[in-house]
Amino acid sequence: MSCLSWFKRRSRGGESATSGGSSGKRGASAPPSGPTTTTNLTATTASGVSTSRSDDSSGAARPASKSAGSAASSQSQRSISSLYEERGHGQLRVFDYEELQAATAEFSRAQKLGEGGFGSVYKGFVRAADGKGDRIPVAVKKLNQRGLQGHKQWLAEVQFLGVLEHPNLVKLLGYCAVDSERGAQRLLVYEFMPNKSLEDHLFRRANPPLSWNRRLQVILGAAEGLAYLHEGVEVQVIYRDFKTSNILLDKDFRAKLSDFGLAREGPTGANTHVSTAVVGTHGYAAPEYIDSGHLTAKSDVWSFGVVLYEILTGRRSLDRNKPAAEQKMLEWVEQFPPDSRNFRMIMDPRLRGEYSVKAAREIAKLADSCLHKNAKERPTMGEVVEVLRRAVQAAEPDGRAPVASPVKGKRANAAAPPRR
Repeated sequence: MSCLSWFKRRSRGGESATSGGSSGKRGASAPPSGPTTTTNLTATTASGVSTSRSDDSSGAARPASKSAGSAASSQSQRSISSLYEERGHGQLRVFDYEELQAATAEFSRAQKLGEGGFGSVYKGFVRAADGKGDRIPVAVKKLNQRGLQGHKQWLAEVQFLGVLEHPNLVKLLGYCAVDSERGAQRLLVYEFMPNKSLEDHLFRRANPPLSWNRRLQVILGAAEGLAYLHEGVEVQVIYRDFKTSNILLDKDFRAKLSDFGLAREGPTGANTHVSTAVVGTHGYAAPEYIDSGHLTAKSDVWSFGVVLYEILTGRRSLDRNKPAAEQKMLEWVEQFPPDSRNFRMIMDPRLRGEYSVKAAREIAKLADSCLHKNAKERPTMGEVVEVLRRAVQAAEPDGRAPVASPVKGKRANAAAPPRR
């Protein structure tokens, strides 16, 4: 069965996607204990109200437009699926299953890069579409046919990454969808990221620690990617799974957001949020989203605040191997406020003191603003980017600001975000 013809039928059929956001308390926000893999956090969903859109199905095909105050303007409501129909098909290559099988040495364990709820990821080598030149390295994600997350997330990734394009988003090169006697085969082919993920460099001792300046540059790139999703697309996109393992690093350690299977379109018109089943990763999901199923872009901002503290501390948001009082990172760091004398107690010892204490305090304050108990009081990602750009500029030896990644839409507000 043709991959392309199958996908066109699925695209036209459409799948809806919703979620939403409200406020919650940081002190009571620690999510339930559990594995760090993407999973359902709770079975509770919020019922639809007059200011929300409610739908707990997965996918990218719900009609949507920018929410109030977002950057891009739109003459009419758009959706990711409609944008994909307009311009996404020609950007993605359709691979044969046999080609990807050969590219990965029959999906050899020796080629395996990792595994998640979707399935396994393998390194492979493919020819260019025109068959010329040397083979290029790629990452091939293969759907686990027994998994619970695969098909809808696969479809969402094809649609989102077929439309979205930014230096801080991983590039999807193509896909394969084949139905045969062996079952449904769903695969995605990405650019290969040789320096793995931020998670690998922060938490796995086999990798050398990231320097202070590199940490700032990586988190700035990740922030620019999120700002683009929230403010630089015709349709606002809520990422919904921002965490260190989804921040990949290219050969130059440029950060690129990956894994868009849980991404959602933002609220439209007068809606303040969208509502859906609560999914994500333990330790990163915003408390109001866990409590109510209400999702907004500010839910991503909460997750970003968690990762900022992981950057500072070198600790996971939830670590059962730590003493009981230190297992939940956010509760632990509250004992050492940014302006306190003992603030340096939270800093990653692998930095060996080679960082600016003043800058670290400012990053912690930025993290606290992202973790504000009231979601509406959290900064936008555009505001976060401006603060981080200043921090990176101050850390550069020559004082030069980094080159800004292009983000379509209005410029982000340069004002510092509100403090907690």
